[in-house]
Amino acid sequence: MSLPLNAPLRASVTSIERQQILAVAEVGLGDPSVIPMWYGESDIPTPSFICDVVGQQLSKGDTFYTHKRGTDSLRTALKTYLDDLYSIDVDVDRLTVTSSGMTAIMLCLQCIIDAGDNGIVVNPVWPNAQSAIRSLGGQARFASLSSDQGVWSLDLNRIFDQCDERTKVIFVNSPNNPTGWIMPDEQIVELLSFCRDRGIWLISDEVYHRMVYTGRAAPSFLTHARDDDPVLVINSFSKAWAMTGWRIGWLVHPAGLGDILGNMIEFNYSCVPSFLQEAAVTALRDGESFVAEMVDYCRRGRDIVTQSFTSIPQILDYSPPTASFYGFFRIEGQSDTLPFAQNLVREAKIGIAPGTAFGPGAEDWYRICFAQKPDTLTEAMDRLRKALN
Repeated sequence: MSLPLNAPLRASVTSIERQQILAVAEVGLGDPSVIPMWYGESDIPTPSFICDVVGQQLSKGDTFYTHKRGTDSLRTALKTYLDDLYSIDVDVDRLTVTSSGMTAIMLCLQCIIDAGDNGIVVNPVWPNAQSAIRSLGGQARFASLSSDQGVWSLDLNRIFDQCDERTKVIFVNSPNNPTGWIMPDEQIVELLSFCRDRGIWLISDEVYHRMVYTGRAAPSFLTHARDDDPVLVINSFSKAWAMTGWRIGWLVHPAGLGDILGNMIEFNYSCVPSFLQEAAVTALRDGESFVAEMVDYCRRGRDIVTQSFTSIPQILDYSPPTASFYGFFRIEGQSDTLPFAQNLVREAKIGIAPGTAFGPGAEDWYRICFAQKPDTLTEAMDRLRKALN
């Protein structure tokens, strides 16, 4: 129950609705009989070779403030990782460590959005980005992906037609949560050229860059962006290294933005704990085999869900994703997705995310996270099948 406040708050904050994935999760949190597939995380704990570093650093007394934009060791490790992954030469001055990918998005928007500005968001998409724009007094506009029986694509004109003189940023998430869509390299080049010509910032959320089922990594704006382009590439240790609870990410940006980002970090959280940063160095240096194992684990989960969905006639418009670890689909006759998802938690003891969380046009879709143990997924699919029959 909310209590009345005796002083006003900003309307741009109080007008934001509760995150609807949370509205489902709250129904079943703490109930061990519920199989939770609502959040975007694997059930694999962070591997011990990463965790052990934290204990070692704490025993050394590594508990003090450190560089606002990240330690030299982690920024250097990030450069080595990105240079190898994309065959580029990124300047360390363009790298900033952040306390999560979401924090990186918020820092960027704090630098860009004034009240009355607008940002174009490619959707369906994880809801926090458009909410962050709104929290700063901006307007979120949407350029929707198209689905052909669950295979997703983007007409770039849907972005271009939304832009006007108050458009300050375009937000793209590729690989995409929730659809698994990957922006093709030729569209990356065209959109980058548009933003360069118009002086519009482009935020590319690439946190699922390694969660691809063909190749080593998804196409990235980093392979085409010049050092001075208005491009901000967001990434995180959460997904590929099973570090969701660690809240550590990074940002690639024009070098000239570094000091400003340092100021914004000072005002928001001062620095990322240095003992976590050393663990992140280890993840980058020694974690390639684990990343490969994580992708294989999710591929097996995708196969289980795909096989199960083919035997459930009420599942519509599903296609096995080429990236990320989500299935996105419709359920015949169940277009009011939030109450239906909440009811699945209560009655079937399974938790999935409602399409209403992912923006206009996704209201009658559902998302399931298949980064789970095979036995868990098999049981979840059995429960879903029974609930729909």
